Amino acid sequence: MAGGSPELSPENEWMSGLKDLEASQIAEIFDGFCYECHALLKSRLLSLSNKKHVGDSGNVDSSPFASSETSTASASVPVNTNQQLSSRDRKLSKESAGSRRQGRSIDKSSPSPINSKPQVRDLFSPELFSGVGKYGPSVTVSNANSEEEEEEWRRFSQVGRKKNFVLNERVNGKLINVVQGLELHTGVFSPEEQKKIVESVYEYQRMGRKGELMERTYSEPRKWMRGKGRVTIQFGCCYNYAVDKDGNPPGIIRDEEVDPLPPVFKQMIKRMVKWHVLPPTCVPNSCIVNIYDEGDCIPPHIDHHDFLRPFCTVSFLTECNILFGTNLKVSGPGEFSGPLSVPLPVGSVLVLKGNGADVAKHCVPAVPAKRISVTFRRMDESKIPYNFSPDPELRNLKPLVRPSLGTKASVAAQDQHQHEANKIHGKSYKRNPTEPVDSAFVLETNDFPPLGGLKL
Repeated sequence: MAGGSPELSPENEWMSGLKDLEASQIAEIFDGFCYECHALLKSRLLSLSNKKHVGDSGNVDSSPFASSETSTASASVPVNTNQQLSSRDRKLSKESAGSRRQGRSIDKSSPSPINSKPQVRDLFSPELFSGVGKYGPSVTVSNANSEEEEEEWRRFSQVGRKKNFVLNERVNGKLINVVQGLELHTGVFSPEEQKKIVESVYEYQRMGRKGELMERTYSEPRKWMRGKGRVTIQFGCCYNYAVDKDGNPPGIIRDEEVDPLPPVFKQMIKRMVKWHVLPPTCVPNSCIVNIYDEGDCIPPHIDHHDFLRPFCTVSFLTECNILFGTNLKVSGPGEFSGPLSVPLPVGSVLVLKGNGADVAKHCVPAVPAKRISVTFRRMDESKIPYNFSPDPELRNLKPLVRPSLGTKASVAAQDQHQHEANKIHGKSYKRNPTEPVDSAFVLETNDFPPLGGLKL
């Protein structure tokens, strides 16, 4: 963009068409420019406007770009998040109390889905998740304030990413890295964002206890022994950890319904895709929230293949360790041991794929204090519940990319995403249907209490 004004040579004749365009059309042309180019263009246009209308004190503000910027700024004045949260909570309680959905019909005796009317900013102000709820999923944000964009880039660049985990073990006579594909991303969610997420989880727990969520969404089993009282809240699909009271095997129960993903978790998904934590080729459409009390645990297992890889888990409140290995030992209630222990800092995202998801088992020993985790997964297309409706907000999500990286970098990124898509959806990545499901996941009945079972 540097240099003098181009003359109308044959290769620059197209620029003469700008004079016939309306302001909105010119703004559309500029959409997608990097923020440096956008700021330079704006500066030059305002400068030209000043020269043309010198002496007229109101002309700068009447410039279409100046007015557009003013409108944008005024439209994005931060709201009081606490007031917004409390008013939404009251609305949720009033709307959902006493209604129960059966099939696709609405019965006034049970709650409507908690996000039947999604509001992206229900729990987060624009400052949280900047560039996600406010501007949508596009790669660049032409109408955003440059300071906000720069702040997002700063936070994005400070995310810690560890992808070199190694644990060599013999599998079928071959020495392999059984945690290949494991990734730990730290600093993805700020302390303030974590606080809002935790507040929303506790609100859903309160709703579940009051019967304001669908029956299979919320499960709070009676704590009958150490490590056996973990609360679970499921969104997107109903998933069985073990054979339930109706004889359903482990996996997604396709004819059961739970509440859809709430706005707060969709915001988290958008953040993780945009910040290169999860690929846009495997956007989660379900999640399970685990609320641990001190001493609660998750025994050794491999996640069911009703869910695609990669999947991830986000940690809150208390740091804990997760163990990996092909042969994890159980020495007592909540007491496990294994060759690799990975600390999970609060606000971090652990991504599992490759051998790290399909060869090594993992478990969470008894946690030292209150902990919350949210695990996001994408369902296999053949296992999606019959009444499931894809969320339009989670379509066409794209990772954050600076246009200044150049064409080759963009092409390389696209090739990488396509490669990931082929791995996820290609035949080579599908489990052979004749193979039995890894017995590591088929747990004993008492390892996980049935969902929708006995309540406190």
